[in-house]
Amino acid sequence: MSDYAVVNPATGETIKEFPTITDDELRAAIGRADDAYKTWTRSSSLAERAALMKKVGELHGERREDLADIIVREMGKPVEQALGEVDFCVEIYAFYADYADEMMADEPVRHFGGDGTAIVRRSPFGTLLGIMPWNYPYYQVARFAGPNLVIGNPILLKHAPQCPESSAAIQQIFDDAGFPAGTYQNIYATNDQVEWVIGDPRVHGVSVTGSERAGAAVAEIAGRNLKKVVLELGGSDPFILLATDDVDAVAEQAAAARLENAGQACNAAKRFIVTEEYYDDFVASFKQQLEAAKPGDPAAADTAMGPLSSKLAADRLEDQVNRAIAGGAEVLTGGKRDGNYFEPTILTGIKPGDEASQEEFFGPVAQVYKVGSEEEAVALANDTSFGLGSYLMTTDKSQADRVADQIEAGMVYVNIVGADSAELPFGGFKRSGFGRELGRYGADEFVNKKLIRAAP
Repeated sequence: MSDYAVVNPATGETIKEFPTITDDELRAAIGRADDAYKTWTRSSSLAERAALMKKVGELHGERREDLADIIVREMGKPVEQALGEVDFCVEIYAFYADYADEMMADEPVRHFGGDGTAIVRRSPFGTLLGIMPWNYPYYQVARFAGPNLVIGNPILLKHAPQCPESSAAIQQIFDDAGFPAGTYQNIYATNDQVEWVIGDPRVHGVSVTGSERAGAAVAEIAGRNLKKVVLELGGSDPFILLATDDVDAVAEQAAAARLENAGQACNAAKRFIVTEEYYDDFVASFKQQLEAAKPGDPAAADTAMGPLSSKLAADRLEDQVNRAIAGGAEVLTGGKRDGNYFEPTILTGIKPGDEASQEEFFGPVAQVYKVGSEEEAVALANDTSFGLGSYLMTTDKSQADRVADQIEAGMVYVNIVGADSAELPFGGFKRSGFGRELGRYGADEFVNKKLIRAAP
């Protein structure tokens, strides 16, 4: 079977295979991107590029049903969630089109005490390589390609091998929107090819969303070649309950934060940390919420949770659960697998420092911990090598401010879940990576911030 193939995870059927790009074809693609950087980027205006990006967003909206159907069969996303992903892409592309002038405007140097003027001017960086994952096939591309093509950075896009049809559909949209040849290119490349693409002097940076292993491998290659890299990697995000007037409402939010996309999100809540006062009531309500979320056909409009994305993903999650149980964890509910479907699962009895407490469970498995104080909750939340997102539930505003400041994560959501938006920066630190996507910060990663100091 080809490296790139659509394999429906709900049925196991191989629907279509796509040929891997040859070395000669890939070198030609790099050449086209470099030519585009030297010609299109320098001759086009920011307004012209923004107008093209606006059209990309509009085409996503016009084709939303077809785009959603593709990822339902590629990676098992329930159709309503797939439509929501496409709609979010429309917002992202529109955001970067609408605010391009503001994000690329000259920035006077504050508190400059010399004579004359000093400004920072943002300019294009050059051709970029994007390496994208399978869990959000359109959204991941939007938050990388949206700002960078408006800036004027041509894109080589290597998508996950199980997403060849959606990546081809994205290529078609950029072509139909009017982006010139070489400015956005979908490449069905291998990992071995990626290594020499990063090393090519015509490629100026790389952005990766994926696993720790993938991020470390790419960062090593990029560092060896002195290329800038942005990494958005794994997460084991804490969901901390410290104070509430409505435990059931918090449990409902907790279930949403764990089960969206069958739990296959780097910033999904994964470790639920609850003070003794609320623990029993929360666990009872949370268990009820998860047991009500029955896996089903992702193509059906009323399905809340589909299969995991592949047999490999299901194998990995099953192995993690089995090892956690062998290490002393107890299964409160779920834990069973049927093909690539995995029941929503709650694990208790995991102790801080256990192997399971330090792993990212990429699927509908929740770990629940009881703590005796705010201080213990914060310490447990930070007891991880990851630092992507986090969720904090409390009715005490001063506590919210205090605890949010102590959480070691790139993002803290207080009394809210599912609140990502185009203007909010996304990213983490520690082993969750570095750099930001979305918002103004996402547009500031791959630009040359040139100082222009002028005499009076």
